[in-house]
Amino acid sequence: MDYSICPKFENAMGVLGQRWTGLIIHQLMDGPKRFCNLESSMGVSGRVLSERLKTLEKEGIVKREVYPETPVRIEYMLTDKGKAMEPFMNELQKWAEEWLDVPQNV
Repeated sequence: MDYSICPKFENAMGVLGQRWTGLIIHQLMDGPKRFCNLESSMGVSGRVLSERLKTLEKEGIVKREVYPETPVRIEYMLTDKGKAMEPFMNELQKWAEEWLDVPQNV
């Protein structure tokens, strides 16, 4: 029996397994968000959030939209590739609600 991991699955887990990445995607499922809104709603540091958004943008999951206003407004939104994860994210949420306990330090 072949127990090797599919390289695409392994790549997906590498991207999605980074801390905060799943929460960023979950937040963007509701629609476009500004950096400051993501940062404050999740309690993640700006440096880490910036790194994760850059990775998601590089992977084609998130799009960064710059609006030429004064001051400049930048929003992050899911691409079609990112939106395609919604059923998976919803199932993961259901699984977590059924099978996982809330950590005591939250």
